[in-house]
Amino acid sequence: MNNSVRPNALVWLVVSVVVIVLDQLTKAWVLTSLPEYTAVPVIEGVWNWYRTYNTGAAFSFLSDAGGWQKYFFVTLGIVISGLLAWWLSRTPRRDWRVALPYSLVIGGAIGNVIDRVVHGHVVDFIQWHWQDYYWPAFNIADIAIVGGAVGIAVLGLLGEQKGAAQAQR
Repeated sequence: MNNSVRPNALVWLVVSVVVIVLDQLTKAWVLTSLPEYTAVPVIEGVWNWYRTYNTGAAFSFLSDAGGWQKYFFVTLGIVISGLLAWWLSRTPRRDWRVALPYSLVIGGAIGNVIDRVVHGHVVDFIQWHWQDYYWPAFNIADIAIVGGAVGIAVLGLLGEQKGAAQAQR
């Protein structure tokens, strides 16, 4: 019986910490340097800095729910991060295709949890648009969450295809 412990992917939480630090540093810059609700063009007609706040989730979902949503989204962020960290502890360290997306989601979720606890809302500041069509403002944490979620989805799709191909052999 082999009692050796294989290294797990918890070391990938370093990526989560990097995301949290970048997210919080950029938000600190935004809070001290950008005016509220005023577009500051970065690339004219495409990209603005735009300091705004979100008490809800993606696309301001539940933003006008009366305040309870803050506790819901804080709890959700902590639970999801805990679950993904637990999965990382059971993932081989070399399996970066699983570890990287999980660590990105954890870092983004915790970055936004920090905002909700400290400010009562999430600070958003990146605004993309084309002519008069504006995408909702977002932040570094949101980028990490979306990137990680896409990675998890792609991994799920490719994993199913790989499993189906092996089953056919």
